[in-house]
Amino acid sequence: MPSSALAGLTLLVLGESHMSLQNHLTEPLNAALTQKGAIVHSIGACGASAGDWLITKKVDCGAELKGTGKLLIKGREATTTPIKDLIAKNKPDVVVLVIGDTMASYDKPAFPKAWAWQSVTNLTKAISATGTKCVWVGPAWGKEGGMYKKNDARTQLMSKFLAANVAPCSYIDSLSLSKPGQWVTTDGQHFTVAGYKAWGGAIAEAMSKLPADKLKGGK
Repeated sequence: MPSSALAGLTLLVLGESHMSLQNHLTEPLNAALTQKGAIVHSIGACGASAGDWLITKKVDCGAELKGTGKLLIKGREATTTPIKDLIAKNKPDVVVLVIGDTMASYDKPAFPKAWAWQSVTNLTKAISATGTKCVWVGPAWGKEGGMYKKNDARTQLMSKFLAANVAPCSYIDSLSLSKPGQWVTTDGQHFTVAGYKAWGGAIAEAMSKLPADKLKGGK
């Protein structure tokens, strides 16, 4: 068994579109976390904001992966599931949230701060009420423009907003994991297979360096 801070921990990973399709983040992230000894169950729901994980909401695409099994693509049958139900069923040590790009509203002139704050804090409260630890992974650098209007200024704003508001979750700043433009995108926001592999590996590495009390205990 690898001697890693993640060894033996059960992780429930929830994400947006980055985790909802084939050849995206789910498979390389699960593989990297599993390699560090974690037991991983990932669920992606594209377009789902933090608050959507407090309810059941239909989404346009989704996927699920247990360990390093086969990625189950859900397509239009996909929904979010309330976090308290997911925690009761999976009994994770740590909930990992890869939610940032969806809520950054790149195509809007102003960042919807009040809505984002409510959405984020309601989800972190619901998780901490169960005594479960959590780690929030912020958005990564993309390429300016594209159909999602991704841009560096809003990406940085979203990352800083999450860093300031996700407590008691630990925050992983994806902007510190690569240089702008280092991970190639297909559409400005979503990465190539190589980019997702690099991001997944970097997230697992960053998580393994978190203080032990951020990952264990409290249950």
